[in-house]
This record gives sequence, C-alpha cells and structure tokens, in this order.
Amino acid sequence: MFSKEDSRKLRQDFWISFGKSFPRKWVLYDTKIKGMSFKFHFDTKKAYVALDVEDDLEQRINTWEKLESLKSILLSDHLADAIFEEEFYLENGKEISRIYVPLDEKVSIHNKNSWQITMEFFYEKMSEFEAFFYEYQDMIKG
Repeated sequence: MFSKEDSRKLRQDFWISFGKSFPRKWVLYDTKIKGMSFKFHFDTKKAYVALDVEDDLEQRINTWEKLESLKSILLSDHLADAIFEEEFYLENGKEISRIYVPLDEKVSIHNKNSWQITMEFFYEKMSEFEAFFYEYQDMIKG
C-alpha cells in the first residue's frame, strides 16, 4: 500500500520521466476548438489516451457529428483500436463525448516495471491522434 505522498511522488516521477524520454510539445488543451482536448490517463489500473468533447450540449453535438463523419478515416489511417463513445460519464457524473484508445496490458502507475510500455503507448497513440487532428482540424472547427 502506498501513502498519498508516495503515490503523488510516483505520479510526479512518471510524468517527469515521460517528458524526458519523449520530449515534445503535445496539443492537449491547445486545440483552438472550444471544449475539445486531448488527454493522457494513467492510474493504478489502466492507461489510455483520449480526445474529449466537453462543451455545452449543442456545441458538443456539433463537434461530435464532425468527428463521427471522420471515424472511418481515424480508424483506417491512424487508430484502428479507437473507441467512440458519444455519451461518456466522468467519475463526477458529468456527461461528455470521448474517443479513446486503451492500453490493453495490465499496468499501474505504482509499478515502475509498467512505465516504459505505458510511455511508448502514450507516445505512439497520441502522435497518431495528433496527426489525425492536424490533418482534419479545419473540418472539425467548421
């Protein structure tokens, strides 16, 4: 069992190590599209990369429809294992739309032996997500 402080330190160490191992600037919140952001997630049970759409319902539907129209391209050219969820509920109960790619292997941020595979997964999948985004961002912005 890890104390809160131990857990916080491990998380910090992971993200510092990731930044050093794969130094680059990621798009993340800088999509220039209101309510749309890319996210890395790594906890004690899973890891995934995601594209979240969290705007007001009308704007979220509008953005989601554009992403849905590009689904076959994303799946065939970039991320064959991407999962589309128009109605995704966050732990706090908030409803968003999400496209994500989970890491299928059992990993934990508390297990340093799983860090390298997670870092490589993050780098590969987020790079593909961003390549797709840069190619189609004008269409998504509308």
